[in-house]
Amino acid sequence: MKVLVANLGSTSFKYRLFDMSDERQLGRGGIDRIGEDADSNCFVEIDGKRTDRQQRIADHAAAVQMCLDQLTDPDTGCLDSVDEVKAIGFKAVFAGKLSGIRIVDDALLNAMESLADVAPAHNPPYARAMRQLRKAFPSIPLVAALETAFHETIPVEYRTYAVPYEWAEQYEIRRWGFHGASHRFIGTRMAQLLGKDDAKVISCHLGGSSSLCGMLGGKSQSTSMGMTPQSGLPQNNRVGDFDPFALRLLKRLSGKDYDTLLDELSSKSGLFGLSGVSNDARDIEEAAASGNAQAEFALKVLAADIKKYIGQLLAILNGADAIVFTGGIGENSSLIRRMALSNMDFAGIVLDPEKNETVRGEVTLHAANSRVQIWTVPTNEEIVVARQTVEALS
Repeated sequence: MKVLVANLGSTSFKYRLFDMSDERQLGRGGIDRIGEDADSNCFVEIDGKRTDRQQRIADHAAAVQMCLDQLTDPDTGCLDSVDEVKAIGFKAVFAGKLSGIRIVDDALLNAMESLADVAPAHNPPYARAMRQLRKAFPSIPLVAALETAFHETIPVEYRTYAVPYEWAEQYEIRRWGFHGASHRFIGTRMAQLLGKDDAKVISCHLGGSSSLCGMLGGKSQSTSMGMTPQSGLPQNNRVGDFDPFALRLLKRLSGKDYDTLLDELSSKSGLFGLSGVSNDARDIEEAAASGNAQAEFALKVLAADIKKYIGQLLAILNGADAIVFTGGIGENSSLIRRMALSNMDFAGIVLDPEKNETVRGEVTLHAANSRVQIWTVPTNEEIVVARQTVEALS
């Protein structure tokens, strides 16, 4: 069975094609500037050979058609026919109680649209694109793997806010958690690497969007994100944890209304707001190395919050067998790893400075005297979604 896994942005479309008989990746590609008054860069990579072309792309349905044209190209493609694609899987974000792995239907799309307040950067483009694709490709099933599904194993006491009890049932107010595909992959992979089915693992997914998850036997026990992807750690341009009662003071002092303030918390805050430099950690690290004190401070705040959540997850798991760093920042920023794990030898967590600076890929970073293993492991959210898509169809 061949499955296409789609990663959607408001104006972008990235994909990977898998042959699920042996989980081989057959091809990948991407298209940007969808729906804009400019040519999109459309690329496809098959067997290590990349082909690029420029073309105006009207919407996500046209983007998928372009991708299928590339994959079935008689000279450079890897498919004989579009009919070989048995489903398109999506790493969808939030649909409240309609969690899990679901065939995309009107009920799911309506829920995603009605709950766009929770994931304003994710739900609207996904729902819009899914509606376009259902209309354009009625014969190809669409499957949504909701990121919240992985965290349904969290004990209720770690998922509940201290709000009026009925809010959870009436308004679905709870700690939902996100990045489920990434944490699920890390949990599965670490069981293999550690040779333990009951491993205690702290997964640090750090990138443009970041969260930590404590897992026991590959099942989520607690996570740093709460009701929305704006919570937890500082994100690239989203605030992370924040006291909502500060909004009343900000409204009075700034003269801005609540919607404006919330927009600023979700688009002008996080690393971008703290550093005043960029929402990209690489730019911020470069600025900090050049003596920019504000950029250096932003990195310290991020590292401090990572450490805080590691401590919390150690308490919930009663220790850890391994701490794993993944995602663009987690895999590549030796500085963030070093700052986040400093002075944690009391918990048996000791980083090897030389390994931390030099190694890349799926490797260990812990010192010989560390009781807790420390790893970097590249995540693979797409293969998780592909597996879940096959599960949904069967």
